[in-house]
Parts: sequence; structure tokens; C-alpha cells
Amino acid sequence: MTTFVAMIAISHKAKQFFLVTIKLLIVSGAIYYIYWHFNDDKKIDFNQIEGYLSFKTLLILTTFSCLNWVLEIFKWRHLVSSFKNISFFEAMEQSLGSLTASIFTPNRIGEYGAKALYFPKENTKQIVLLNFIGNSSQMLITTLFGLIGILISDFKFEVFNWFLILALIVIICLPLLYFARNIEIYGFSIRKIISFSFDFHRNNLWFSIMRYLVFSFQFLYLLSIFQIKMDFTTAIGTIFTMYFLASIIPTIHFLDVAVKGSVALFLFGQLGVDDWKVAAIISIMWLFNLVLPLLIGSIFVLKYKPLKK
Repeated sequence: MTTFVAMIAISHKAKQFFLVTIKLLIVSGAIYYIYWHFNDDKKIDFNQIEGYLSFKTLLILTTFSCLNWVLEIFKWRHLVSSFKNISFFEAMEQSLGSLTASIFTPNRIGEYGAKALYFPKENTKQIVLLNFIGNSSQMLITTLFGLIGILISDFKFEVFNWFLILALIVIICLPLLYFARNIEIYGFSIRKIISFSFDFHRNNLWFSIMRYLVFSFQFLYLLSIFQIKMDFTTAIGTIFTMYFLASIIPTIHFLDVAVKGSVALFLFGQLGVDDWKVAAIISIMWLFNLVLPLLIGSIFVLKYKPLKK
């Protein structure tokens, strides 16, 4: 009996050691990611952009970023409310902690498993489904605004064929989705997604729309800060197009800044905007909307404790 108890104690200590190791690896990886970006060969010379930034500017940018993530946290809280009420702080811990844990996974797929760790095992499928609904709604809004951007921007003639192809895909997929609504794969089906109430999906989409507009207008604000002269329609149309094109490129989340940067350089370069200004704006967006939440999320990762059975 004594030996059995000792084995349980050793096993528990091994699990605790393994958990601490995983947490340290995640946080170390997140910190290295930040270090790697600032020491890349193509790093931004912040002395060059210092004259464009003031305390007021930084305060406004911080407000944009806080609003962006507050909306995301409320959105996740709303999704989880379909079966359980959680506090704002719990939703923040789950959102930012899973962001940090998924930074090295393709298209943030690790976020699905990370969020599920905060809930009992029997809720895993439900959490994965809710996370899928949340991400899909954001992608839907990005696509819709992206199509608007294509139509109103100066690139509409170059990418018009792509718009027609996408519209054709939607026309073909909608009937297929209708007939496939009862098919289940690993317990998931379209019927389960549409089984939620209209108010549930409506509020989810409103959170997605507001969040999309927040970071889009933050980008627009940075264009004005760097004295990039263009009319509102061209600027907002190019921003919408940029986010759409960047979102359909499969990538690992920590390379997201490079993908958005490449797309932005191409689009705004066609409009005669200086490359260094575009690169500076992308880096500032990355710093405020990913690095700051990543650092907060690292604290939550280190504080994480598995649920007691």
C-alpha cells in the first residue's frame, strides 16, 4: 500500500513538472518570437518613425487595441454563455492564454485545444464548436468587407475575376451545405451550428463586425499619422482588400505580420506609398494588437492550473 501511494505521488510530481515545462516552453517561445521580429534583418528603424508618434498618438493606438481585445473577450464570453456563464476575467484569461499557446500553430488551430483545457472534458466538443463558430464569423465578416473593398478600391479591375470565382464558389457551396446539414463528422454537423438561436448568431456577428471595424480604422488612423495622402474610399477599400487577401493565405500565426506586411506592401505600393511607411504601420499594428496581448497571455499561461477532477 505504501509503495502504491508513493507511485501516485511520483506520478503527480511528474505531471506537475511536465506542465511547468510546457508552460515555460510556450512563454519562452512567445518571448523569442518578439525578440526574433525586432532583430530580423528587415527590422523597422524606430528612430525613423519616432517623429510621427506622440504621447497622444500612442494613447489613441492603445485605446484602439484595448477596444479590439475587449470586444473579442466579450465575444468569447457570449459564445460560452450558450451553456455556461463566465466572468469577463475568465473570458480574458481563456482568450489571451489560448492566443499565447497557439502562436506557433497553423492558423491558430492550437487555440481550439487551449480553450478546451479551461473546461471539463465532457465540454471539449462544445468548446471546439463554439470556437469554430467564433472564428468562422470573423472570417465571414473579413470576406464580406473584403469584397466591398475590392469593389470600391482601385484594384477592382485587376481582381474582378477573383471576385467572380469566389461568388461562383458561394453559389455552389450554399446548396451543398443545405443538403449536408445532417452529416456528422466527429460529432459536428451544420445542423448543430444552426441549432443555436437567431439572437446568438446575430450578437456573435455584431461582435465580429465591431472588432473588424476597430482594427480597420486603427490602420486608417495610422495612415493619417504617417501623412499618407489618399481619399477615404481608396484608403478603406485597400485596407479591406488587404485583410481579406491576408486572411485566405494559410500561415502560422507568428508569421502573420510577415504575410500582412507583404500584402500591404504590394497593395499600397501600387498607390505610390513609401514602403518604409507601410512596413512601419504593419509593425505598429503587430506591436499593439498581438505583442501586448501576447505578454498578458503569457502571465495567464504561467498561472494556469489544470481543472480538478
